Amino acid sequence: MIVEMLLFVVLLICCFLCLYRIARGPTVPDRVVAIDILGIVVVGFTALIAVETGKDFYMNIAIAWALISFLGTIALAKHLEGKSFDE
Repeated sequence: MIVEMLLFVVLLICCFLCLYRIARGPTVPDRVVAIDILGIVVVGFTALIAVETGKDFYMNIAIAWALISFLGTIALAKHLEGKSFDE
């Protein structure tokens, strides 16, 4: 119980640090990396909830979130390069 609470607090701190970097990032790529890390933190939250509750569907949510986050990061990187999505 103590370990799960400590992990929850660490993930919450990481979440606030990512939100700070998104708001104050000096460049757009810094903000993109912070958004990607925020997606990873959300996957960590859902995995932690899956371990605590013992429910399998939370892991399905984590996998879906990771895939959507990855695709969003790739799309944003392509947009920042100025290329279309076909290339």
